[in-house]
Amino acid sequence: MLELHVRTAGDPDHPAIVLLHGLFGSSANWGAIARHLSARYRVLTPDLRNHGQSPHRPDHSYPAMADDVLALLDDRQIATVALIGHSMGGKVAMQIALNHPQRVSGLAVVDMAPVRYTHGFEAVLGAFRAVDLAGIRSRADADAQMAARVSGSGVRAFLLQNLLRGPHGWAWRLNLDALAAAQAQIMDFPEQPAGAAFAGPASFVYGELSDYLTPAHEPAIRHYFPAASLCPVANAGHWVYADQPHAFMRCIEAFLSGVQHA
Repeated sequence: MLELHVRTAGDPDHPAIVLLHGLFGSSANWGAIARHLSARYRVLTPDLRNHGQSPHRPDHSYPAMADDVLALLDDRQIATVALIGHSMGGKVAMQIALNHPQRVSGLAVVDMAPVRYTHGFEAVLGAFRAVDLAGIRSRADADAQMAARVSGSGVRAFLLQNLLRGPHGWAWRLNLDALAAAQAQIMDFPEQPAGAAFAGPASFVYGELSDYLTPAHEPAIRHYFPAASLCPVANAGHWVYADQPHAFMRCIEAFLSGVQHA
């Protein structure tokens, strides 16, 4: 397990919430949501391993990422927590809830289901590698080089948040080699112990324009999370909280209202 870089907000005496970002993201993705929740909660927003300012390791499995988060809770002496995870972070949150249910007061998963996906991210990895880090002078140069691989300017802007200029030039803060090697693991969901389930409050928030979580996934969700509710967000894609922040927060507030905090 690794010592994760983490952003904190809110009163340490308030109930704890952990926000977990998705693939190629970082703790910064949750900035506005964390600020909103910090009025009533102790909010921890870590960079998952191989992302942001957290350490790099070859192992990018969900059990390893879950252990990192549990180590963070232990270090901060947090017994129970409400987990909110987007995409890959949602699978990390589900892994924790299923294997350590006593540590989880509630679970909110954003646009992700406990299933194996056929989506790949080779095109995105190719876009990262298409950038000539030694030759660029600015983010605009990198954006132009990425454009042939990724057409959406918003997606490129998100990916380029990982581009940093240091004393030795431009570099990606992601561990691209580890993420590429773990692509099959990231798209899958780990096999769980027989009978594994989380009976506590669980909300699955999804964008109606996304195909990552649809009503067809409900049987798989209820297999592991029998008390789950689904909260659709209209006019939102996979990035639900960025596409429709107010509607997303209505789903989250409804979820938190049913969580019994220790």
